[in-house]
Amino acid sequence: MNLLLRLIQWHYGEVKCVKSPSQISRERYLLPGGLIPFNRWFCMPAAILIQFCCGSLYSWSVFNKPIDKLIYSDDKHNYAPIAFYIAVGCFGISAAVMGPWLERRGPALACLLGTSLFFTGNLLTALALHLKQIWLVFVGYGIVAGAGLGLCYISPVSALQKWFPDKRGLASGFAVCGFGAGSIIISKLQLPLIASVGLPLTFVVLGSSYFLIMVVCALVLRTPPPGYSPDIPQQPSTSSPEPEARTEIPEKQTQVDMNSNSKTPESDSTPSITLIEALTSKDFRCMYAMFLANAVFGLVVISRLSNMIQELFGQLPDVASTIVSINGGFNLGGRLFFSILSDYIGRKNCCLIMLTSQLIVLIAFSWITISKTYWAFLLCMWVVNACYGAGFGVIPAFLTDLFGPSNIGACHGVILTAWSTAGVAGGLTFNAILNSLLSQGYSNSDAFPYNVNVWWILVIVFIGWITLLFVSPTAKDKAFTRAPRRFARRLLNRVSNRQRTFEMNSNSN
Repeated sequence: MNLLLRLIQWHYGEVKCVKSPSQISRERYLLPGGLIPFNRWFCMPAAILIQFCCGSLYSWSVFNKPIDKLIYSDDKHNYAPIAFYIAVGCFGISAAVMGPWLERRGPALACLLGTSLFFTGNLLTALALHLKQIWLVFVGYGIVAGAGLGLCYISPVSALQKWFPDKRGLASGFAVCGFGAGSIIISKLQLPLIASVGLPLTFVVLGSSYFLIMVVCALVLRTPPPGYSPDIPQQPSTSSPEPEARTEIPEKQTQVDMNSNSKTPESDSTPSITLIEALTSKDFRCMYAMFLANAVFGLVVISRLSNMIQELFGQLPDVASTIVSINGGFNLGGRLFFSILSDYIGRKNCCLIMLTSQLIVLIAFSWITISKTYWAFLLCMWVVNACYGAGFGVIPAFLTDLFGPSNIGACHGVILTAWSTAGVAGGLTFNAILNSLLSQGYSNSDAFPYNVNVWWILVIVFIGWITLLFVSPTAKDKAFTRAPRRFARRLLNRVSNRQRTFEMNSNSN
């Protein structure tokens, strides 16, 4: 037990970046041979494409009915969504466990390992469907592919937060916006592929395509050289250092160097703390609860949206697939809009907007489903999904502001377990309550089973809203909240000055 505790303390202790001088020299170029000097903006499209492939997870609901129908000869068993919940759980566990390793070994190697697991998981899922074994779907897509997705997800986020200390919100937004884009496009490819090559081969075709794209993009990812600052252009080195020499870059020193010339308030005030100190802080615990609350309703919507559209509102499968695709667009838009907005109004203020919007939707949900108001249902689902996606866009920059860029990979990985908890515990609870009520005589077209679930989700989101109030605000949050007070003081001063001028003129007359 003591050995295990020491191992955990070492794994989550102070993270050190170790590079040889020859590796630093190689990474100054995009390709071997020194033809194209590396630019930090190359990481942006690579990150978007990696996240695009990872975003196929959010289009899983399109597979629910075809998988149940293939394995059980009908589509009423509701077992296929369990694979999604398992994948979400393994996604977060993988990110949390492997986050410190990623920081030590770099994003490229981590992304290559994650890509291999994701590819293997898709092939196992194809085999499971060929054999008609649901347990193998859970293992293949849920465990293996889910673990690979966790590593692939945090790798580009970690890299971009280090390359863009001056544009953290923008970097985190673009780092994760591909996830939403993937769910838009891939959800429209799945049904035609199933009709063309069959359900098992669909996973082979998609998995192979993901593998090729992600391997190429993983080779682009890297971390900045020692002493990096966006205000100082990095000149390619013409010397060839000895390959056996190694340079060890302490976490705190690298953190200071990366932020020394940044002009944003967040960068100037970035703390130098160890990973253990960050993970055990009050702010991290509160952010964990907030992130879980922001994710739970969005995950339920993603996993059940296609079913709800068909069962509650009587729409056709093609219409449901289109709505799932549009839903992915709002997921993408929320990631970009709120992450960029957070650079101006602050991370905490954006999170308050997101949770407040979800509370309003949850309160109105029962009325909307009972009255069968289709347009209001779609509007609410898109708002929820935009806020859900926004959480992923804002949280990397929020974590970096509070705990430093060298801790972002591990902190981001650990906080994703809140998302996994929301997906596994929340999703399975939702599914259990729904199936229990259906077994009592309610039909799939009844709104009551869904409305019962919404009330416990409402309680969780409200608790998350309260918890967020205890998170320390960033410099942008403070500046934004002070602005109305400064405006009010200036307005009062003008009114007072005019009143004094008027009184002086009246006395002189």
